[in-house]
Amino acid sequence: MVFSSIAFIFYFLPLFFLIYYLADKKYKNTVILLGSILFYSFGAPKFIFVILGTTVVDFYVVRYMSSMSRRSGKTALLCVSLAINLGLLFYFKYSNFFVENVNVVLGHMGIKALSWTKLVLPIGISFYTFETLTYVVDVYRGVHKPLKNFWDYQLYIILFPKLIAGPIIRYHDFAGQIYDHTDYETQDNKLKGLYRFFIGLGKKVLIANVLGAAADVIFNTPHAQLGTVTAWFGALSYTFQIYFDFSGYSDMAIGLGLMMGFRFPENFNNPYTSVSITDFWRGWHITLGTWMRNYLYIPLGGNRVNSKMRLYFNLWLVFLASGLWHGAAWGFIIWGAYHGFFLVMERVFLGKWLERMGKAAIIYTFPVVLIGWVFFKAEHLHTSLGYLHRMFAWHADMGAWHMDREYLSMLLLAGFFSFFTLSAWGRKVQQRVFFSDYTLRLHLVMAAATLLLLIICAGRITVSTFNPFIYFRF
Repeated sequence: MVFSSIAFIFYFLPLFFLIYYLADKKYKNTVILLGSILFYSFGAPKFIFVILGTTVVDFYVVRYMSSMSRRSGKTALLCVSLAINLGLLFYFKYSNFFVENVNVVLGHMGIKALSWTKLVLPIGISFYTFETLTYVVDVYRGVHKPLKNFWDYQLYIILFPKLIAGPIIRYHDFAGQIYDHTDYETQDNKLKGLYRFFIGLGKKVLIANVLGAAADVIFNTPHAQLGTVTAWFGALSYTFQIYFDFSGYSDMAIGLGLMMGFRFPENFNNPYTSVSITDFWRGWHITLGTWMRNYLYIPLGGNRVNSKMRLYFNLWLVFLASGLWHGAAWGFIIWGAYHGFFLVMERVFLGKWLERMGKAAIIYTFPVVLIGWVFFKAEHLHTSLGYLHRMFAWHADMGAWHMDREYLSMLLLAGFFSFFTLSAWGRKVQQRVFFSDYTLRLHLVMAAATLLLLIICAGRITVSTFNPFIYFRF
């Protein structure tokens, strides 16, 4: 069940919040847990048992680990938990990719290919795996004590607003909220959460879906029929689609959490106004960047290594891993390595030049990011290189795709909302809508605007069959 579906908006959501708000305070977490299980079961009924089973094992392994006095015993149980969680992630997400590549090598050697039944990827497995890892690692490090109640841990893992595609929430940042979230369940927060949900819905349905449909048509066009101008429109469409798709989902998740009194971390901060790739990663998928820094980059030595070469390698390796986390295809790995390369180059010499350019450095950052998305979208190296060739070697358009008014309107709207915070006025509007206290007048304006947005989105959903969430498959 996706957030932008009629079933979720008009059936699941009203019923869930009706029961939740009527429930006594001591039963609210039970309502959330049951609602979350139902939510996931609706889209992946077979895999709900995978989540429930791993959380049972993790909870008791971590509790036993915390009670041990010997460091060696703690480390052994940490390895057990990591092996279970990473093993499941590898089995479901990467085994198909591994077998396919082994078979390619075997084919070149004249050896019979391995037989293998392709596995279906459980929805959101990467996100809840990362959160189970934060729990065991934070407890192992002594950052936080383990939860005493199994159902509280289950709630942390399976909380439906962030279960499928984040934000990735560290156990240390969330543990206290399990018990105190109802204190933040104020009328003001409920309304602000509802506005945030509808804003995210608009970003997803009205902008991302329209541009995504065009991107799919263009990227699926045989390269021989693809003109240079059309290829650039395809790359630009996907660049805006993935931002408004994922940030729209994050807005909806944050809004739903706020309606229950949860404070989720922000996941995006105007990434396309960045003045470097380093700056881009401070604003893009912020919770993933934080996770990678705390649980991979710092354990590798972080900035405290003995040589700059080791520092650069660690940085590049983290982004290579980030690419692999996104998907089991060479395009994702190359995308991660590509970003890692530019991050290293900015540490070596590019950063000083970009600082001198100031805001004008966007003319460097945005094209670099856009080209990177071609590798991400195409997934296979030969496909992405072929597409880039059509972008950079002039080819006349052959009428494979035509721009209509709806597409042009959404493209202009996407450009406006991606860059409007470059101005002081844009930053003021963003601060007022998302982060400031609301006056009665602002509540009335936002209520009217988001109600209109809901009506338009509902109409769009009913007439369109194109409604994917890109990050659901990660």
